[in-house]
Amino acid sequence: MARPDKAAAVAELTDQFRESNAAVLTEYRGLTVAQLKQLRRSLSGNATYAVVKNTLTAIAAKEAGVEIDADFKGPSAIAFVTGDPVEAAKGLRDFAKANPALVIKGGVLDGRSLTAAEITKLADLESREVLLAKLAGAFKASLYQAAYLFTAPTAQAARTIDALRLKQESESVAA
Repeated sequence: MARPDKAAAVAELTDQFRESNAAVLTEYRGLTVAQLKQLRRSLSGNATYAVVKNTLTAIAAKEAGVEIDADFKGPSAIAFVTGDPVEAAKGLRDFAKANPALVIKGGVLDGRSLTAAEITKLADLESREVLLAKLAGAFKASLYQAAYLFTAPTAQAARTIDALRLKQESESVAA
């Protein structure tokens, strides 16, 4: 490959590192073209999956200010995540379970280096929508509890007044 081609490839990878909020480095040795196509399709909403050259990727990561602790050996591919990182991590994890030839080496999330184990933990998280729904439910429950606490003294006072009224009526009838 000519030098200008390599410089262009590094520039493109650098831009992808800067534009994405996460990147996952994988080894795809042993996967067929059909399997890679299937993986790209499964990630299409959240990430782009591209085969990369290790040396050029290391240079591009350094130029983008990204530090990946993964091992740049063997045939590598990167999933540049532009959507939800959890969904992309789940897609890669599920594909790796079905196709053990795909090995997740590591990655980066918002400038922080991740190990393969941390990416698996990220994949185990629930989606953003589910977490937001749980948070909304917790807020609703705490608001309901606060409303109950604010109305409890008033309700108790009303019950006490009613009990006194009934007691007074029963005493006046008996007298």
